[in-house]
Formats: sequence, structure tokens, C-alpha cells
Amino acid sequence: MKTTILIVDDHPAVREGLAARIANQTDMEVCGEAADLSQAIQLVKQLEPDVVIVDIQLKHSDGLQLVRRIKTQNEAVGILVWSVYPDTIYAERALNAGALGYINKEHTTGRIVEAIRRIRDGQIYLSEEMVQQLLGNAVGGSRGLRQSPIEGLSDRELEVFRHIGQGRTSSEIAKLLHISPHTVDTHRQRIKEKLNLTSTGELTRSAIRWTLGNETV
Repeated sequence: MKTTILIVDDHPAVREGLAARIANQTDMEVCGEAADLSQAIQLVKQLEPDVVIVDIQLKHSDGLQLVRRIKTQNEAVGILVWSVYPDTIYAERALNAGALGYINKEHTTGRIVEAIRRIRDGQIYLSEEMVQQLLGNAVGGSRGLRQSPIEGLSDRELEVFRHIGQGRTSSEIAKLLHISPHTVDTHRQRIKEKLNLTSTGELTRSAIRWTLGNETV
């Protein structure tokens, strides 16, 4: 039997390209595609795929939130998170949310196929560099190994930071995350402190640079 795969990404061209690569494999097939969280949840329930590929950045939602929802709904499904964001920022967060692997979109599609097979077999897939960092964290603690202050943000703070970089206001972020604008402002203040930023303008510029170009702060 072929491994069935659900692709969740809000860019149709990206979904089409990945689906075409998977279609060339004799042991796997794409059973469905989704562009957002609600559609993905519905298709996971309907199709019961073996593996779900989830992008971190989805319209109106967050990929890690989707991973948690999927695992609550179907513990058996294997999840691979892929993203333009660096492994050091999101790989460990993805595993903590319930995914079995993380891969950067800069890698060739051949690496993605390898990751799918690994996850299908219940194994973890990470880049060799990320494996070494996690081992180093386990041995010596993570604080000294962080390469960017952004790695010190909590999952929620990182989510708010990314939305700021996408030009959203506190009210818009609050609505998307189902929290109060006051809570968003509290996260903003903590982010500024952790990233050593002194003003709202500096926070916004840093968030935009990181979101668009993945630059470290």
C-alpha cells in the first residue's frame, strides 16, 4: 500500500510542485491539499493520511498550532513541518508540538521525500546540524549554544513577532490568536526586552526584516 500524504501550505504553486515530486515516487501518493488550519483539520479527519506536511506560516493561523490540533485529533498520523525559517528557530518547537520532523524549504525535494519515508516509519527527521545542536543542548544546556536572540522567544512570542513582521496591528493579532490586545501588547514588551529593542518602531523594523529575509536580530 502507498503512503498517503496531505500537503498543507497556503501557496498553491508550492503545493503543486511538491505534489508533482511525490507523484514520481512509487511508494507514496498525495491524497489531499489544504491551504489553512480549518481545511486541514477537516481533511485529516476525512482522509486519515499517513503523513501530513505542514508549513509554519499559514494564512490566519500558525503551523505549530495546526500540528497540536492534528495530534489531538489523530495521534497516529506522522507530521513533517517544513518552512523557510531556520532549523534553529523552529525545529525543536515542531518536535515539542508533536511533529516527527522538520525540514527547511531550501533543501532539495529529494530530501523531503527521504524525510517522508523516515516519518512514515515512525522515525524522527532533522538535519544533521540540528541533531548536533540538540545533542549539545542536552549535554551542556541550550543557553550557550543559541546563535540568535530570537531563539530565546517563547512559541507565543515568536508567533506575535512573525505577525508584527507581516504588518499586523495588535488588534489584528489578538483576533487571529484569540487573545486580548492587552495580552498582545504584553508580548510585544517582552519581545523588546529579550531582543534588546528600545522602541515600537525598532521592534516593527526588526520583525519585518526577519519575516521577509530571515535575518537574525
